[in-house]
Amino acid sequence: MDYQEIVYERIGPVARIWHNRPGMRNAENTRLLEELNTALQQAQRDDEVRVIVLAGKGDHFSAGHDLKEGKELRSGYGVEERWKYEDQYYFEYCLNILNCHKPTIAQVQGACIAGGFMVANMCDLMIASDDAFFADPVVHTMAVAAVEVLIHPWVLGGRKAKEMLFTGQRITAAEALAAGMANRVVPRAELDDAVMAMADKVAEAPPFALKLIKKSLNRTMDIMGRENALRSHFDSHQLSHFSDEAIAMKKSGATHSIRRDASGKAANV
Repeated sequence: MDYQEIVYERIGPVARIWHNRPGMRNAENTRLLEELNTALQQAQRDDEVRVIVLAGKGDHFSAGHDLKEGKELRSGYGVEERWKYEDQYYFEYCLNILNCHKPTIAQVQGACIAGGFMVANMCDLMIASDDAFFADPVVHTMAVAAVEVLIHPWVLGGRKAKEMLFTGQRITAAEALAAGMANRVVPRAELDDAVMAMADKVAEAPPFALKLIKKSLNRTMDIMGRENALRSHFDSHQLSHFSDEAIAMKKSGATHSIRRDASGKAANV
């Protein structure tokens, strides 16, 4: 495949799919999401691939949805158009990662925000660098009910998820580890090696047994209501885009969240 917004690499039994827009802090535009979904399918079809890693080139995993593209191409969308676009590109593409039949690992450094937070937390495992941070500030900045896939309470627990969303503040890598969202936190310089060591260890397991245990674990979470809860929130998220609060926020121009990236520079996320 001739990918432009991602990099697809094979390292033995591991396929690694990189966000490849480092100059844009790996903001996820439509093409990147399409390519990521296609690459995921490519890795699933390849019988030599045992484990899939999702990563980001440069300083950050991903600053989230490409808000500039959204403003230019979709600012005039009504309910039906927004629903159709977000259902495919944000919700279903995320569920494709969540339900991928091969083990997946998120390799996270720097910013992992909003849409990037969604994508990373679809993975089965997460290894983060010690400078990684996580945020979903859209309740405060857009008057919208979080991002499209409300995975937060399932990976953080209810109270930490509420703190994150109610305040709009970041969660550090250390907090993510303490909450159980991250499996391991390592120095930035050791991140790549740590991820590959984990991926290689997982790849040693018989693939059919891995497929079955992942299916059983996912079914356990879904019996507890995970997928129904995610689908229910998607409806609420769509409604919140058209509330008086969200419309007023949009008219005021305050639809971008300004945060500080790992280097201390202002980042439009």
